[in-house]
Amino acid sequence: MKLALKLMPAALAVAGAFSFSTQALAQEAAASAASVQSASEASEASEARDAKERMETVTVSARRREERLQDVPLAVTAFSAKALERANIQNLADLQERVPNLTVYASRGTNTTLTAFIRGVGQADPVWGVDPGVGIYFDDVYMARPQGALLDVFDVQRIEVLRGPQGTLYGKNTIGGAIKYISRPLAKENGASAEVGIGNYNQRNFKAAFNVANENGTWRARLAAAKLDRDGFGRNTFNGEQVSDQDSTAARLSVGYFPQDIPLTVVLSLDATDDKSGVRGFQRMGVSAFDPLKRPPSTSAYDIQSGMPGNNFTHNRGGSLVANYTLSNDWSVKVIGAKRRSTSEQTIDFDGLPQPIADVFGDSRDEQKSLELQASYSGDYGAGVIGLYRFEGTAGGGIYNNFLGRQFQAAVSTVETDSTALYTDWTWPVGKAWSINAGLRHTREEKRAIVLNRAFADAGFTRPIQTAADFDKSLSVSNTSPKLSVRYEASKTTNFYSNLSRGFKSGGYNVRANNLVVPDSARPYKDEKLDALEVGMKYAAPDDTFDANVALFYNRYKDIQLSVFTSYVQPGGLPGFYGDFTNAGKATVKGAEFEFSWRPNRQWEVNGFLALLNASYDEFMSGGKNIADTQKFSNTPRRQVGLNLTRTDRDVFGGALRSMVGYGYRSKVYPTTDLSEVLAQGGYSMWTAGVVWEAPKNWTFSLHGSNLGNKRYRTDGYNIPALFILDGFYGPPRQIIAKAGYKF
Repeated sequence: MKLALKLMPAALAVAGAFSFSTQALAQEAAASAASVQSASEASEASEARDAKERMETVTVSARRREERLQDVPLAVTAFSAKALERANIQNLADLQERVPNLTVYASRGTNTTLTAFIRGVGQADPVWGVDPGVGIYFDDVYMARPQGALLDVFDVQRIEVLRGPQGTLYGKNTIGGAIKYISRPLAKENGASAEVGIGNYNQRNFKAAFNVANENGTWRARLAAAKLDRDGFGRNTFNGEQVSDQDSTAARLSVGYFPQDIPLTVVLSLDATDDKSGVRGFQRMGVSAFDPLKRPPSTSAYDIQSGMPGNNFTHNRGGSLVANYTLSNDWSVKVIGAKRRSTSEQTIDFDGLPQPIADVFGDSRDEQKSLELQASYSGDYGAGVIGLYRFEGTAGGGIYNNFLGRQFQAAVSTVETDSTALYTDWTWPVGKAWSINAGLRHTREEKRAIVLNRAFADAGFTRPIQTAADFDKSLSVSNTSPKLSVRYEASKTTNFYSNLSRGFKSGGYNVRANNLVVPDSARPYKDEKLDALEVGMKYAAPDDTFDANVALFYNRYKDIQLSVFTSYVQPGGLPGFYGDFTNAGKATVKGAEFEFSWRPNRQWEVNGFLALLNASYDEFMSGGKNIADTQKFSNTPRRQVGLNLTRTDRDVFGGALRSMVGYGYRSKVYPTTDLSEVLAQGGYSMWTAGVVWEAPKNWTFSLHGSNLGNKRYRTDGYNIPALFILDGFYGPPRQIIAKAGYKF
């Protein structure tokens, strides 16, 4: 097995060279199969398959109704199940190199907690008192917490990335945009699929799905499961445990009722994910004054020497009931009821050394219930939706700090959220070429924070000696988010549009508040608000050979929520730090995005994007002074480029052989809000490649490589000068995986 894995990069190169050679071998193989099917018949079948693929229209539900992607007047990037499979998209983080102005990665210290930014807007702090800036939707159900939200891709129908504020239709916490994961629907026929994958770092993947239905399709059920295991990218050299490994299990079950004599569908879905992956490894980039051995900075991007156990886990459970009823040819109603809960534990050794310099243990839990009612219209007078949304959530946990084996602090808190929203969104045709889309959403929300932060005399946190914060406070807010859009159909191939929209992100309380250090830290921080102007053009050639989308945007962003680690010296001389949370001020964000797909003939396809982003603070108040000129946005590269080339050779041993190579570039980015130049990641490039053979009789074989140059690139970090902590977290190294799949 080890030898096979070592040979995979060479095999990948050989296979690519084979597919880019002349078609003589492919033609010879097709001729040898004449006993089964003549060459002309094979060619006709191949052309039919190709025509079917090329005529396949990508549909999205960005506006809560199924529409052709090119007709939606906003910036959306969508991936079908086939596109995700061919591109080897394993989880949501893999979308980063394929979507303009998207930054998404696993949060520091964990493997499945999501950090996401779109167009410079997001949130990097995953603590339960803080809301995300990019909404994650799993089958139209909002996932309120980022723990476990870095979803693995399996049994999926499509993924949509909506860029820009989606406040009207999707509500709070979609101020940057939204990522929608739509699982495969229940089918009328019996069927199944299975896929196995092996790769370097002892990667072992297994995915399977089973669909059953009665004779007329009235009752249907689908079960999908995935087991993903991988050895660590590094090791804890102190205790021998692996770090940055993967050990996750996921399953989904759906049961549906589709009566033939009633215009009704009812689908019950259950899902579960267990992630037992160890801690994330990182690079110590400085020397700790509290280390008696004064160890030099580590050279590995993943190896640590932690004295803490690596017993991380995240458990997610969810269920939803979706009912659709057609009232008439024009009207239908939809009900979405859902409940989700999760628990997680993490050990975070900030110093990465055996000594307890900055050892942190955290546990969290959350439970959410939501109910959404929709009435949709589509008829002679346009299309639209009216909706009511209710959300109740409780999230909480504890953060237990052990500093230098002499200072023990525990922050225990619970945040309760109760939110109600009314919304509407309508599109009216104006003449033959124009249409107007208008929407409005009003949200009322109440938040209650119960916070108790104390210092203790012992490492068991049993003898409190000082209280840093103790409060039970509530906050009530309301927000109205309008949207106005105009679309002009210049021709059957070209659309122009302009959008005015607003988004907001909930305010709240700092669950790490320390009134002894910062007396105002128990005060609430405000909602974020963003007003956006976007103009764009979408073009689709009539012969399906070229698609292009262009978007220009200008955003006014205010009351920006920032999480910053603040260092201080205690009265006894010991250093300390705490997580501060504040509203920074105002900013302007502007940029441009260009996406294209070019298919000059049946054999070649080129697609890619160019993204430009300029985010600058207009006001950043600190100590009563405006320091906007010295501040920069985190997780916001100014330039991104993506380019993918695919060659398809037909009738290769009776199937289609697709060879792909991809390139991505991201300019310099600051992964942390303290804007450390040491942690800043300079501009870098990434290469991917793959070969997929879609064999006859439902078989698929593939070989993929990611980060082929084995580039070391930082995605996050810690910079806490008071404790001499400077850590860098890195993205995955070079990975090679071979997969075989079968559908029946």
